[in-house]
Formats: sequence, C-alpha cells, structure tokens
Amino acid sequence: MKISVQRQDFDAGAEIRALSRDPKVGAVASFVGVVREVAMMLEHYPGMTEREIGRIVEEAGTRWKVMDCTVIHRHGELKPTDQIVLVAVASAHRGDAFAACEFIMDYLKTRAPFWKKERTALGARWVEARASDDAAAERWQPRIAEPKKVG
Repeated sequence: MKISVQRQDFDAGAEIRALSRDPKVGAVASFVGVVREVAMMLEHYPGMTEREIGRIVEEAGTRWKVMDCTVIHRHGELKPTDQIVLVAVASAHRGDAFAACEFIMDYLKTRAPFWKKERTALGARWVEARASDDAAAERWQPRIAEPKKVG
C-alpha cells in the first residue's frame, strides 16, 4: 500500500505499472482527478490526512479483495489541468478493483481532511462540501433492514 500527500506531480502510468507487477493481479482500476477551470490552493493537516487515507484504504480492504493500492493526493497551488489525485487498486478480479477504487475516491472526498480555496477573477473563496459528494459516500453505508410488521 502506498499513500502519499505531496506537492509534486505524479506519473499515473508508472504508479499503475508498479501495481501490475504481481502475476496474481488480474485487474488494476484507477482514477485520476484533474483540476477544472479554476486555480486552487489545497491545504491539509499533515499526519492526520495520511492516517485517514490509510483508514479508508483499510476499510476498502475489508469489503473487497484488494491486493494492493496506491493513493497519491497533491496539495499546494494547483492550476487547471493539473493532476490532483490518483487512486489505483489492484485485485485478482475487476469487480473488486472497480468497487474499491470508487469507494476510496468517494470517501476521500468526504472524510480526508483537505481544504480547497478556489482563486477566480472575482477573488478567492473556500469550497464548501457538496451534497453530491456526501450522497456518493452515503451509498456505501450498510443499510439496516426495517423490522417486519406482524398482523
């Protein structure tokens, strides 16, 4: 498992190839997030951020058969088209790799301690949490069955 919170860019292809070297790996699912339209400053809480990402990856490993995983998240000044995050998951089968990759990304958006400040022509503003990100993460929560009504 590789977790890195860093200023420098990353080589997604090299990271994916590194996960593919084990002959037992049958699938690597990956996601690369890219900065859209507006420059931003991304801040984080060093130490705490890496620990929380580790917990998210560990939880994915309890739900799916994850053989290895790489999560790289950048911080600092980022401009449009810069890579911001890589999540890559290796598994024996594609279903586990796809699901774990999506789960990790959804939880990164809602649980990892990052703060974004967008810089526009009108000035800078902190980006609020989005309901759509919360809804994406919520779908991974276990559902408790309603008790059956008698009579």
